[in-house]
Amino acid sequence: MEWRASHILVKDKAEAEELLKQVKGGASFETLAKEKSSCPSKSSGGDLGWFGPGKMVPAFETAVKQLSPGSVGDIVQTQFGYHLIKCTGRKD
Repeated sequence: MEWRASHILVKDKAEAEELLKQVKGGASFETLAKEKSSCPSKSSGGDLGWFGPGKMVPAFETAVKQLSPGSVGDIVQTQFGYHLIKCTGRKD
């Protein structure tokens, strides 16, 4: 199993909640990632590419597994900060 995902990483939970609200309201995930994310992936709209089991921190991987392609999950906290995660692909 492999997944492809994009994310927006921020340090503040309130900011993550505001960004999630904007995404759910129709804002472009990729545009917000470029403008707001603190991860180097922001230059590619938050795209993290394809990854398999064990390549991401457990909380992130667990969240991606629960998403179907095209969907955005709830905020996930890791040691890096707060993530908004969008699943963009899945291979069985």
